[in-house]
Amino acid sequence: MVRRYLAALVAIALACLVPAVAAALGKPDLITLGTQIAIYAIAAAGLDLLIGYTGLSSFGHAAFFGLGGYTVGIMAFHAAGEKMFGVIPGLTEAWLVWPLAIAVSALAALAIGALSLRTTGVSFIMITLAFAEMFFFLFVSLKTYGGDDGLGFRRRNGIPGISPRDDVAFYYVCLTALVLVLALLHRVVHSRFGRVLQGMRQNPRRMEAIGLATYRYKLTAFTIAGGVAGLAGALHANLLRFVSPDMLHWTMSGDFMIMVVLGGAGTLIGPVIGAAAMVLLQSWLAQWTEHWMIVMGPILVFVVLFARRGILGLFR
Repeated sequence: MVRRYLAALVAIALACLVPAVAAALGKPDLITLGTQIAIYAIAAAGLDLLIGYTGLSSFGHAAFFGLGGYTVGIMAFHAAGEKMFGVIPGLTEAWLVWPLAIAVSALAALAIGALSLRTTGVSFIMITLAFAEMFFFLFVSLKTYGGDDGLGFRRRNGIPGISPRDDVAFYYVCLTALVLVLALLHRVVHSRFGRVLQGMRQNPRRMEAIGLATYRYKLTAFTIAGGVAGLAGALHANLLRFVSPDMLHWTMSGDFMIMVVLGGAGTLIGPVIGAAAMVLLQSWLAQWTEHWMIVMGPILVFVVLFARRGILGLFR
């Protein structure tokens, strides 16, 4: 346990050095790359709560990621123009917009989970995918908010004492959010609630036989994962100052699942490693060829076949 905490502190310290390394190498784009890794790691960590600890393979995680992003975009849109429905004013302050994004995504996860969790296996996967596609086509049809062209806004959400144009400061904000999310999920999975989730993953019928309401536990975990994805979506929207329906597409859900499996499901730190590996590989391969997915595919197959616990399992 002590070694794990020391390893976590070393990892955080190394992550804090990314801006200094980027400045020394004269490559400021590394800061943006690091920010993107932190954001994707947050979303993947939330999904790992479902896949690695609860045994639920959700293919609709991008819906909550996109809802969080669009909450930021829509609030910024109305802050610069007329009120929503002529009554609700827009918002640009992070301490108001980000909790709102989390709440919207969590409520959507609660509603979707209440229906989806009545099924299991392939049916559950397909229903979560169907809900994600419904939200995708909903935002494609909303021409007021850009439709399939997406919606841009000028400035990031305001944080007291931090310039919205400071990429380094925003990197540290995202890194802090990642650390807090991992600390929260660590607390969840090591609580009695988390033990029940792991028990349901191994043998759900036995957990029901001893009198536990497994449906409620699964729904709670699904809602938490949705809220975490909403935070990641809000941060991603601020990074790009742009949102589009692509954030809700099923391919984005697939990317999050790959990050979890690639890094190591059921380990918390695994999704972080998976997000870093996928983003860095994609960035590096894209410099060589536009057909980088042809190379990425065999790498993923190799990891799945020879490392059941992902990259983290190889090190262990």
